[in-house]
Amino acid sequence: MPRYAQLVMGPAGSGKSTYCSTLIQHAAAINRSVQVVNLDPAAEHFDYPVMADIRELIMVDDVMEDESLRFGPNGGLVFCMEYFANNFDWLEESLGHVEDDYILFDCPGQIELYTHLPVMRQLVEQLQQWEFRVCGIFLVDSQFMVETFKFISGIMAALSAMVSLEIPTVNIMTKMDLLSPKAKKEIEKYLDPDMYSMMEDNSVTIRSKKFKKLTKAICGLIDDYSMVRFLPFDRTDEEGINIVLQHIDFSIQYGEDLEFKEPKEPDEEPDNTNYDDFFQDKEED
Repeated sequence: MPRYAQLVMGPAGSGKSTYCSTLIQHAAAINRSVQVVNLDPAAEHFDYPVMADIRELIMVDDVMEDESLRFGPNGGLVFCMEYFANNFDWLEESLGHVEDDYILFDCPGQIELYTHLPVMRQLVEQLQQWEFRVCGIFLVDSQFMVETFKFISGIMAALSAMVSLEIPTVNIMTKMDLLSPKAKKEIEKYLDPDMYSMMEDNSVTIRSKKFKKLTKAICGLIDDYSMVRFLPFDRTDEEGINIVLQHIDFSIQYGEDLEFKEPKEPDEEPDNTNYDDFFQDKEED
């Protein structure tokens, strides 16, 4: 039987560990087995148990304190991940050989790991050799994405990971529960964006013709090929968490031997709830 994996990626502070913690709690509530592997050698603590921790193999602090290496934080992390790539046997031993595993890999946030370094691609290929079906989960902080140009920056980071890893990827806006009611309504347009409309709305703020042309080309690439859309993630909303998990499960064909339904969209819920209802402030709670 196949095994299943989520690579939980995203910039530092985007909520990767919180996402893992929330999914662990949600899985327990629906009587489903999900485990976490920490792949961040600079992590400090977790509020959930991990089945394997890269810090047992190597830690950033140890690398930085080694006088023969003299790495800073970023160089130390890259060294740790390259060391990890040369010791995948440690991971194989830690994972064991249990069929039907479903594992969240909590990854480091440094973007260079997903752009020009081969480490994460090597990890994906190794997991696939171990019969894992792998899905990339790219997280962005919704509080960062409420401005168009920041949103485009977030999209480009997500695209870098998608192109580099060549696996099904689900992009998620985290920390929706921390947004104000006004910000929730404003961010609705960023979930399934019309890039040309967003470009027109902000064209008056772009003074450089070259910058305007570049931005238009980037927006056109994103819009024409429908390369990126985002799902909202509110850790207090069980139904929203379930919708996110359905999309991920569908992308890796989890439970294909069961009667599986294509994931529903937020505006396809039985009570005819649409995005406006979904983002309604929960003051009644």
